[in-house]
Amino acid sequence: MTFSKDSGPADSFRAETRLVLSGRDTEAQKGFVNPPIVRGSTVLYPTADDLHAHRGEFHYGRHGTPTTLALQDALMALEGPQCAGVGLVPSGVSAISTALLSVLKAGDHILVCDNAYRPTRHFCDGLLARYGVETTYFDPLIGSGIAALFRPNTRAVMVEAPGSQSLEMPDVPAIARVAHGRGALVIDDNTWATPLFRRALEQGVDISIQAATKYIGGHSDIMFGTISANAKAWPALAEGIRLLGVCAGPDDVFLALRGLRTLAVRLHHHQQAAMDMAQWLARRPEVARVLYPALPDDPGHAIWKRDFTGASGLFSIVLKPAPQQAVDALLDTLKLFGMGYSWGGFESLIIPFDCATYRTATTWAPGGPTLRLHIGLESVDDLKADLDRGFEAFNARQ
Repeated sequence: MTFSKDSGPADSFRAETRLVLSGRDTEAQKGFVNPPIVRGSTVLYPTADDLHAHRGEFHYGRHGTPTTLALQDALMALEGPQCAGVGLVPSGVSAISTALLSVLKAGDHILVCDNAYRPTRHFCDGLLARYGVETTYFDPLIGSGIAALFRPNTRAVMVEAPGSQSLEMPDVPAIARVAHGRGALVIDDNTWATPLFRRALEQGVDISIQAATKYIGGHSDIMFGTISANAKAWPALAEGIRLLGVCAGPDDVFLALRGLRTLAVRLHHHQQAAMDMAQWLARRPEVARVLYPALPDDPGHAIWKRDFTGASGLFSIVLKPAPQQAVDALLDTLKLFGMGYSWGGFESLIIPFDCATYRTATTWAPGGPTLRLHIGLESVDDLKADLDRGFEAFNARQ
């Protein structure tokens, strides 16, 4: 389902205000604050002439409803004036695959950052390869040096800022300048920051995707993806969405819109809590390094400070060398940090990870076991006490 129009609150409003106002028409909603959930497929036309001309705001449920329009309008307002349209899809992986299929064809070449979300690699190495699209992975810190990797058939560059496990911070504007100079599009996974903390389309990105399952939904109860595009990329993306037939269910659309209303409040709390936790962990004797671009000593801090207005609740830590049994003891002792492969919800999460087996352009050798943490909305003091107990178990098994 697609939407593209010049509407919504004036961009002069601050983001927090746009999140509350955009995508709402209380007159059309009979005075109710929230739009109704429209579950529908068939749209009836009043006359044969209207049917022949496809006249009307809506034509078929897959192409959009008042519910989807409200969310798309709100997302466009958040993305900013560079956004020409937003596509809504059933998951973050669907956002990735739909965006790539919309702009690539057999015989094309794509450059993908080596710290990309692993399902992105699976899609590139699997379906895209079978369809005759070749992928080259690059060091996320390459910057303008990416020029050396371009080929005559390079059609797109995909970045993730920062990587969702190892948190390297690519210089997206520098990469975009090179890509545009060679006629290639730039696709960016902006799930970590969301458009609230980084307007990717204003930094040279042509297509910005989000796993809205995470911070947009915010409550760990939906699967959802969004694809935002500028005027150059939107026509191809809109056509791809239409031809592939992807659409999101009305109840999930409504839940994503509801989550969007509190995005600013939640993200600011996630940021504050994550910074507190990251600084606390950096002082722990068991921790060799904290991977969080918002920390002043992080290698990506200068780019983060230049391109972002905030940091989310996701970061990673490198533990000092320890046996697997010690790491497992830490994980099994935790009560508040759940072990699960997602993030962005209200709850804190932790998982072990190791990029070494699938990095191809860079070598992943952090010097110790690595853990990814998402800091939720619990009390920071309670979270620290939980990790304290985990580190006691960690130390006891060495």
